[in-house]
Amino acid sequence: MTIKKLQKNQIQEIINSNFSKLKDLDREVFMILLLDTKNRVIRDEIVSIGTLNSCMSHPREVFKSAIRESCNALILVHNHPSGDCTPSSEDLEVTAKLVSAGELLCIKVLDHVIIGDEWWSWSEAKFGFSNNFSLSRNIEE
Repeated sequence: MTIKKLQKNQIQEIINSNFSKLKDLDREVFMILLLDTKNRVIRDEIVSIGTLNSCMSHPREVFKSAIRESCNALILVHNHPSGDCTPSSEDLEVTAKLVSAGELLCIKVLDHVIIGDEWWSWSEAKFGFSNNFSLSRNIEE
């Protein structure tokens, strides 16, 4: 097993290769990427599956695995079945709640990515997330 380091500007590659399955779903799916102290992906997990235009993402459910896996940070990912990856007011509200919960637990929320026909990243849009991190993913050869 080798570790492939991915820079921030490679987020699109991560989204395309690991989450293209979310793009064409007919229901919203909320996932998390659990990261270690070097921002390597420990694993990804589906937190909830919702309806056509909503998905429950309670902090308790989002951070349960993060605490169990002793992760240092996480990235939130969900899809918009409509194809429009523009964040809704609910997306903004939930993200703020999850960032606050993460701060309380000392688990950083590094980004929130929305997948539609394209993808949209909070950190890329400079919505208050850290802009100086790199991602790495464990890849088996």
